[in-house]
Amino acid sequence: MRLTRAESKAANKRALIDAAREVVGRQGAQARLEDIADLAGLTTGAVYSLFGGKNGLMVAMVDDYVGPLDLRPIEAAGPGLTLEEVVAVIARQFWRMSADPEAAGQLLFEIRVMDLVLADPDLLAKLNAAINAAEVQLATHLTGREYGGTPITREQAVRLARALKALLSGLGQGVVLGGHGGSEEYFADVARALVTRQVLGPA
Repeated sequence: MRLTRAESKAANKRALIDAAREVVGRQGAQARLEDIADLAGLTTGAVYSLFGGKNGLMVAMVDDYVGPLDLRPIEAAGPGLTLEEVVAVIARQFWRMSADPEAAGQLLFEIRVMDLVLADPDLLAKLNAAINAAEVQLATHLTGREYGGTPITREQAVRLARALKALLSGLGQGVVLGGHGGSEEYFADVARALVTRQVLGPA
């Protein structure tokens, strides 16, 4: 079936973003536009036409990357769970993600992205925006959950989401690198320990 012009444009954008992610994962800030275009099966002219150049493609790649956490298990958990129970679901999902055989490649990509964005203020701002958006998205699954007999506010949920993401990312790196063999239940126990008034802050 022949693609429409809009479908072809979207497919080419997707191919270039995926190729950029793979090349950046290998080469970091040394990633060459020619290598990205070649991997995508397109020309460098397509990059300029679709993204305005290499920097535009890098911005799109960083914007496309919102973090590896799959929120579907959290969504499937339903609204009836307490805050501690939902936090445990998140932690177990993070453990499964970290124990996945492909997690080492994901970690390498994240390291290469940091190498790339620290040299470019525009990319750094875009990455920070993507990280903040991911934390807010995670917080939506915590907002209104009951803790100590009271539903937590959006602001409290964002504070907890930020702490959870930092804690679980660190624990997850340890699993990927083989530094420790923290179990799924250990992740859940440590994450639940974050659910305190000190972390949540005032209502």
